[in-house]
Amino acid sequence: MPARAVRGMSAPPEVVFSTATDPARASAWLPEPLRGDGSPAAEISAEELRARWGDGDDWSAEIRVEPADSGGARIQLDLADGSGGSGPDQLADEALTNLVREVADNLQAG
Repeated sequence: MPARAVRGMSAPPEVVFSTATDPARASAWLPEPLRGDGSPAAEISAEELRARWGDGDDWSAEIRVEPADSGGARIQLDLADGSGGSGPDQLADEALTNLVREVADNLQAG
């Protein structure tokens, strides 16, 4: 069963999603087995603000970004390590913490 982490942000959902799916920034927040070679996510739905990364049968991550109050965003990350166990809960939480940092850096740079 995949681990799930949820976090709210004050950034607009589109900014959060574009930061999360930017191949140059994904390596800074995704867990090591999913960082890859700078290629884009395996599946991206910009309309649904949903993306999925996968490493064969071993690792997968799916992110969904939804609008939240006051123009912010709600981020949900499901992370599976392929072991069929309880899932990498700490890694999912750390990944979202890293994504929040990347979004903040992206907003400051822009």
